[in-house]
Amino acid sequence: MATIHTNLSEYNSATLPNGTPFTIAIIRSEWNDDITSNLAMGAEQVLLENGVKPENVLRIDVPGAFELPLSAQWLAEKEGIDAVICIGTVIRGETAHFDYVCQAVSQGVKDVGLKTNKPIIFGVLTDDTKQQSIDRSGGIHGNKGIEAGVTALKMLGLKSAIK
Repeated sequence: MATIHTNLSEYNSATLPNGTPFTIAIIRSEWNDDITSNLAMGAEQVLLENGVKPENVLRIDVPGAFELPLSAQWLAEKEGIDAVICIGTVIRGETAHFDYVCQAVSQGVKDVGLKTNKPIIFGVLTDDTKQQSIDRSGGIHGNKGIEAGVTALKMLGLKSAIK
């Protein structure tokens, strides 16, 4: 959670499983490209630093945040994909559009995870202003993409431990 007391980029690599055996997809919304590019780079950086082979990090772009759940489902249903990280940002505007998109994306990402029994990570910023998104995509609050990469590895480690 991003607050003035938390930095999204801070994590203890000793608490993460080795990512060598995993293949992880990163789906990035093209909308607000300057923000989502930073988030995706943060997620990929964590995966590579923690053992995921470069050829096992798949990068997919979709037009907007609304398209993240369906593309996550397509990838999660694919043989050999262990987890999917959904990257996007939805910034409040003057209409209720923000509420509908945020609700659909968050529910959709959750539903795909439950349906496919794979970690589907919600790396989507839902901010009131563009500055808040900038602050959480490499700015003063760190990078939520890094947090999403950490979450993917931790969830894969947990799934392996439970098996």
